[in-house]
Amino acid sequence: METMIAIVILSVGMLSLAALMSKMTGSTEQSRYMSMAALLASEKLEDLNRLPNVDPEIGASGGSLVNDVGNQSVTVGGTTELVDYYDSVMISSGNGSIAETMVGKNPGGTVTYSTITHSPDGTVTPVTSTTAPVTAPDLLQFKRRWAVEKDTPVTGVRRITVAVTLQSPAGGPPVNFQMSMVRP
Repeated sequence: METMIAIVILSVGMLSLAALMSKMTGSTEQSRYMSMAALLASEKLEDLNRLPNVDPEIGASGGSLVNDVGNQSVTVGGTTELVDYYDSVMISSGNGSIAETMVGKNPGGTVTYSTITHSPDGTVTPVTSTTAPVTAPDLLQFKRRWAVEKDTPVTGVRRITVAVTLQSPAGGPPVNFQMSMVRP
């Protein structure tokens, strides 16, 4: 009888340990995705911060929100341009390659896909095409979008906010991360 009670207590303990390990694995994976999203948001903010104030990517006019998801017509320095305020980054979880694809338009107005692939051996391969790249099933696809606000939070500055989203990674909840910077 004592042996049976000991086996039941041991079984309950082992089941609890298995549930804990399962939860820990899911949390670790979610943390990895959130870390990747934070890195991608930081990278885009750095890219946007290097641009001059007259560049349409950060050109804000008036005191309102200039852009969000999608294409916007922006007037900077008397020139009106159509600017894409989003891109996507695809990261291979299988072979270690990292591919960043940016969607834009060429001077003729045709949608173009510029993909830069970084291989584990250090080679960098740029490809520009008018057709969307084929995505492999092992890729994680992050969507980045950014918004530029003039005179926010104070007059004379721009607030740039980048939001990064990974939709339903491996059946789990979506990952969302947002980061902002203020520049003159």
